[in-house]
Amino acid sequence: MLTKYTFTNEQIETLNNNKNVIKCSAKSITYSQDFKRLAVAKYFENGCSPNQIFDEAGFPLEWLGEHRPKCCLKKWRNDYKNQDISTLLIEKRGGAGRKKARKKYKDTSEKIEYLETKIAYLEAENDFLAKLRGLKRE
Repeated sequence: MLTKYTFTNEQIETLNNNKNVIKCSAKSITYSQDFKRLAVAKYFENGCSPNQIFDEAGFPLEWLGEHRPKCCLKKWRNDYKNQDISTLLIEKRGGAGRKKARKKYKDTSEKIEYLETKIAYLEAENDFLAKLRGLKRE
C-alpha cells in the first residue's frame, strides 16, 4: 500500500525552486510540460529508469517516496502511447483543462440550437420542481 507523503514548508520551497516544477503543495507536485516530455523521451529513447530521470532532474527521491516517480512516468507514458504528446500538456487535476474538453460547434446556428434546447429542458425541469413543491409557476 502506498503511503501519502506530505512535504514540509522547506521541502515545498525547494521543490518550487526546481525548474521542472510549476507548483508544489503539501501533497502534490505539478510538473512542467517540458519535464514531462523530457522524462518520456528519456525513458523511451535512453531506457532510463523513472528514479534516474527524477534524480537527474533535481528531485530528492527520499522526499518523493519510492513509488511517485514510477507512477508519474507510467501515467505520462500511457498518455503518450494512447493519444499523443499533446496530452502531456493538459493539466487534468482540479478541473483544469475542462474548457478544452467542451464541445466545439461548427457554426453559431448549431450552438444556438443547443442552447435553446438546454433552456427548454431547464424550464421544464423548473416547472416539474415547482409542481412538486406545490407552487404554481407562471
